[in-house]
Amino acid sequence: MSSSAVTIQTKQDIIDYVNGQKNTKRIALLLIIVLGTIFLDAYDLTILGTATDQLTSEFKLSKAYLSYIMTAMPFGALFGAALGGFYADKLGRKLILSVSLISLIIGSIGAALAPSPIILLCFRLLMGFAIGMDSPVAFTFVAEISNQKSKGRNVNYWQVVWYIAVVSSALIVMFFYSLGTGALLWRYSVGMGAIFAVIILILRLIYLSESPTWSMKNKTLTEACHELEQNYNISVHLDPKQGEEALYDKREVKHPMRILFNARYRKRTILATAIATLQGMQYYAIGLYIPLIATTIMGEDKLQSLSGTALINIAGIFGGLIGALLTPKIGARRLTIIGFALVASMMLLIGNLYGHVFTWLIAVMVGVFLFGHAGGPGTQGKAIASLSYPTILRGKGTGFVESVSRFGSMFGTFVFPIIYGSFGLNNTMLILALFPILGVIITTVIRWEPVGKDLEYEDKYIEKV
Repeated sequence: MSSSAVTIQTKQDIIDYVNGQKNTKRIALLLIIVLGTIFLDAYDLTILGTATDQLTSEFKLSKAYLSYIMTAMPFGALFGAALGGFYADKLGRKLILSVSLISLIIGSIGAALAPSPIILLCFRLLMGFAIGMDSPVAFTFVAEISNQKSKGRNVNYWQVVWYIAVVSSALIVMFFYSLGTGALLWRYSVGMGAIFAVIILILRLIYLSESPTWSMKNKTLTEACHELEQNYNISVHLDPKQGEEALYDKREVKHPMRILFNARYRKRTILATAIATLQGMQYYAIGLYIPLIATTIMGEDKLQSLSGTALINIAGIFGGLIGALLTPKIGARRLTIIGFALVASMMLLIGNLYGHVFTWLIAVMVGVFLFGHAGGPGTQGKAIASLSYPTILRGKGTGFVESVSRFGSMFGTFVFPIIYGSFGLNNTMLILALFPILGVIITTVIRWEPVGKDLEYEDKYIEKV
């Protein structure tokens, strides 16, 4: 425990400490542990994208059935996100983060050992449910342990973690491929996700305590101070004002959907949901199938297409990092507009130029697509959701946005193989460019910027039991 001591007299003092505390190595460690789920999300979603040829061959899959399997995770995540956000507000962040990881471990092992496509489909649904339950809670937790200045940046680091996972998945598949795993390649790769999940679960059980701001709203002052000590590795001196310790008033939002769409929150909810959904459509249609696109551009050689996948996705790491660092300065909304515009431009260029220019130039354009996506809408939709609501509503709001956005993930995942198989790469890019164009329009029209705002005072505007 650190020698620094903090005196807490009221629950408001806890909010003030969290908003004003400095970034430390302890906070960096917590961010890595919490955002580890995003690594798993990206890894588990994209790992099958590197092995669609093997899946199709082993299980004799049609393009439609392949789409069902690839869509199973985002479909499961739709329900997981809604429940995760609701119960995170009711039962706490830490419990949901632990339950979801245990479910993900079971799902990953089951998927790796699946003897038939229907069993694989069922375990992929479970994996999606677990990821969906965990993701909005992870974003919520990051927002609640970060100071006021760093909230937007810290939440947006998830996109950096995402692309590190995507690059890692390609490298891991290359590693297992070089070992001569043959037809079992996809099973080894999927099973590796369970090992990552076990590691993250152990780290969470050791280092992670409950969100201090959730505890401040739902527990006694003594309990909330304990969580503050554990998360920030500080010594807390409790000197409650008269009557403060007795203010254990756990109240819940009575009608969350009505609140999310009332006059105060409607604009925020629509903006966050639209960005998160449209970015899911564009990414899961294009980014998820980059191994397939790389095969089209670079040829059928497995190692060559995987190497191209890894190299192209490095652009996403840089885009996510730059987007996170610029968020406090430029704002989430403006970065979203820039990102959508860049993505739309690249999709239109690829659609018109593929087959008429050097293949390396097309690969560069795909990289710029990922750079714009990662620094803009890919990052900001979820960030806007987690930063737009006070603690008492944050889990439900973030869960709702995450849940609805999975429709975009499902749509993009499902339609790309079908459109691609029917119309080819050029026309597929031109058709799907409609998503980022619509994103530019919506984000330009709806003006809401959550970065830098302290919303905890808004509790008084929310109807509670």
